[in-house]
Amino acid sequence: MTRPPLTIGYKASAEQFTPSQLLDFGVLAEQAGFESIFISDHLQPWRHTGGHAPAAIPWMGALGARTERIVMGTSVLTPTFRYHPAVIAQAFGTLGAMFPERVILGVGTGESLNESALGIPWPDIKERFARLKEAVQLIQQLWRDERVTHHGEYYTVENVTIYDRPEKPVPIYIGASGPAATRLAGRIADGFITTSGKAPSLYADTLVPALEDGIEKGGRAEKDVDRLMEMKVSFDHDGDRALEDTRFWGALALSPEEKVSVEDPSEMERLADELPIERVASRWIVSTDADEHVERIQQYIDLGFRHLVFHAPGHDQARFIKLYGEEVIPRLRALELD
Repeated sequence: MTRPPLTIGYKASAEQFTPSQLLDFGVLAEQAGFESIFISDHLQPWRHTGGHAPAAIPWMGALGARTERIVMGTSVLTPTFRYHPAVIAQAFGTLGAMFPERVILGVGTGESLNESALGIPWPDIKERFARLKEAVQLIQQLWRDERVTHHGEYYTVENVTIYDRPEKPVPIYIGASGPAATRLAGRIADGFITTSGKAPSLYADTLVPALEDGIEKGGRAEKDVDRLMEMKVSFDHDGDRALEDTRFWGALALSPEEKVSVEDPSEMERLADELPIERVASRWIVSTDADEHVERIQQYIDLGFRHLVFHAPGHDQARFIKLYGEEVIPRLRALELD
C-alpha cells in the first residue's frame, strides 16, 4: 500500500512567545515550506517567569490574514469547561468560512492548570473523557444540521443554528496520550494528535493499536484519520546550546503524578527548575547531527505518523526554522522517494 506523503508542520510555542512574535514565526514557517502550524490554547502557561498564554482563536484569525496557504490548528483546545461546545462550533465555523480548508480544530480533555483558575472543580478522567466525547459530537452536529436541539449529560442547546460556516466542515483532531481518547479519535475524529519523547512502547503497544481499533469499530478506513505527531526537537550546530534550549520546557519532563494537581504556573515553574538538565532534555531529540534527527524521527514515521509538527524549545525560533528547513526537512522529504 502506498503511504500518503508527509505533512511538515511547525509548532507555535504559545507558552514562550508573545502573540506578535508567534505571528512573525508563522509567516517565516510558511516561507520556509512548512505546511501547517499548530498552537496550544492555554489560559495559563507552564511557567510564570517569561511565560505567555495568548488566546488561540483570535491569533489564528490574525495568522490566516497574514499567510496564504498554511493550515492552522490547535494542539490542543479544551471545548468542555472554559468554552461551551456551541461557542467553539461558532468560532471555528467562522475561521473555516474565512479560510476554507486551512483550519483544524484540535481538542483534548484538558488540564487543571487551565480550568481550575476559574473555579471549575476538576473532575476525574472518566468525566473529562465523557465531556469531550459529547462536546465533539455536538460540534459535529452543529456543523452538519441546520437547527440543533440537544439535551445531553453535560451540555444543552435549544434550536441553535451556526449561520457562518464553511461548506466543508472543519476537521476535528483529538489529542490523547491514553487508549480511551485515542480509540475515540479513531472512531469519530478526522485526526489523532500525540506528542513524541515518551516510552516507545506507549506508541507501539498502546496508542497505535487503540487508534486502529477505533478506526475498525467506527467502520472507517486508515486514510480517514490523519496521524499527527508533535515532534519535540532541539537542533543546533552548537551541542551545548541545543541542550540548554530545552530548559524553558522543563515542565514537560514532570511525571503526570508530579503535575496533575498543580494549578499555579509559579509552582509548576519551581518544580521544573529543580530537574537536572538531563531529565529536562529527555523529552526532546537533542542533537547537532541532522541525520540523527531523521533516524529518530523515522521511528514515528514507521508507526504510521505522516503529519509531523516540529516543536523547537529555543528562544531563537527564526534560527530553528532556517536550520531545520535547510538541513533536516529535505532529508525527511527524501525518505518519501526511497
